[in-house]
Amino acid sequence: MKYSRKEFDAIVVGSGPGSATVARELSLNGKKVLILEWGDNDPVKGNFSQTISRGLIPGKGMLVTGQALGMVRGITTGGSSLLYCATAFDPPTAMLKSYGIDITTEIDEVRKDIPNDTLSDELMSPAGERFMESALDLGYNCKKLNKFIYQNKCKPDCQRCLYGCPYGAKWNARNFVNEALENGATIMNHAKVDKVIIEHKKAIGVEYKFGKDYFSAFAPKIIIGAGGIGSPNILRKSGIHGVGYDFFFDPLIYVLGKIKDVKSGRGLSMCSGIHFPEDGIVMTDFNLPHLMKIMFDLEVFKFVQSFSYSNVVPIMIKVRDSLGGRVINDRLIWKRLIESDKHKLNKGAEHAKKILENAGATDVYRSWYLAAHPGGTVKIGEHVNSDLETRFANLYVCDCSVMPEEWGLPPTMTILCLGKRLAKHLLGVKQIADEKRATSAAVKNMPPGEERVPY
Repeated sequence: MKYSRKEFDAIVVGSGPGSATVARELSLNGKKVLILEWGDNDPVKGNFSQTISRGLIPGKGMLVTGQALGMVRGITTGGSSLLYCATAFDPPTAMLKSYGIDITTEIDEVRKDIPNDTLSDELMSPAGERFMESALDLGYNCKKLNKFIYQNKCKPDCQRCLYGCPYGAKWNARNFVNEALENGATIMNHAKVDKVIIEHKKAIGVEYKFGKDYFSAFAPKIIIGAGGIGSPNILRKSGIHGVGYDFFFDPLIYVLGKIKDVKSGRGLSMCSGIHFPEDGIVMTDFNLPHLMKIMFDLEVFKFVQSFSYSNVVPIMIKVRDSLGGRVINDRLIWKRLIESDKHKLNKGAEHAKKILENAGATDVYRSWYLAAHPGGTVKIGEHVNSDLETRFANLYVCDCSVMPEEWGLPPTMTILCLGKRLAKHLLGVKQIADEKRATSAAVKNMPPGEERVPY
């Protein structure tokens, strides 16, 4: 084992929305931050092949659990935010307040930092418009959804949103990483953290693997933000047992139908939606990239349907699943859909079929099960306190793993707010001055080979 002699004010593990926010806020306030990221930092191309390497490699980005259900996570700078739909759902403030966490101020701050408006009519996809028109006609409370999108940069027909936007229109956590780097932070890519170094019940550093060698880095504050699967694995190896059980992963399906006068399958996903909070169901339009649609069609043996694209309208049904399952290691998870979860998906599918048929759709069919944004593996109130600190002093967690209860909605806005709140706690302040905000800059990696040298 080679040990680093250089110290930082804070080490942030992972670079998704939570960890990137903490790194940004700390660096804006003059703190020396090291970001350790397992994935690459290559420029975003917005194509399918790059998406495979970042989110679809089995045992890395793609994890398959019981019932052949696939769950995707992004392994790259920015984490899964490179592959998400950039939908800004309001945080569950009442839930968090019941655990002693008030993020009211942070919600306002995020809204100032990041665009989060509904899409203009010009950016609504043809399929999204038809979904919304039909839903409203049937009396559903269908509304445009807020999006983390710089609309002046968006190209409505490019269809690269789910592959990672190469035009900078879709906000992702790299934006905050870039700002952190511009303000003095350091990022080390292809560095996979194995465990946290603990001395006298305090976190003092981390051990990580780079290439074939192991290194250590030290700092008085350690923030783990490796995601709902990665974080509990690191914590287990660090001596915190009991994490990684009874989690959620927001299962989803697509219901698709062919509508003759819809002429383009391209466009943004999740432009509008319907939320059934009592049932734990959310339903939205969901334009699928062509290759992705073919994959989903073949998965359920819809060979003929795989040849249709431009006139197909997909609707996504995502549900709030029951807590259960376990994270076995960083490559394997186990969780099954129970009957109540399937009932919600079936109920949502019936709503979707009704909307599609009202819009004139024929040949309506369903995809197989998928899952998104796993969380609740390191719950607030069980494994971290209201400041997101573990039982080891100076060791914090900030990602979807800390969510204390199942929720069933995209968590990005919530995690951003938690990151801002944690940064204030680490800095010992109640508010960070607006004049300390910086503009995004190009990511600056350490020079090639430098990260291999103990320092």
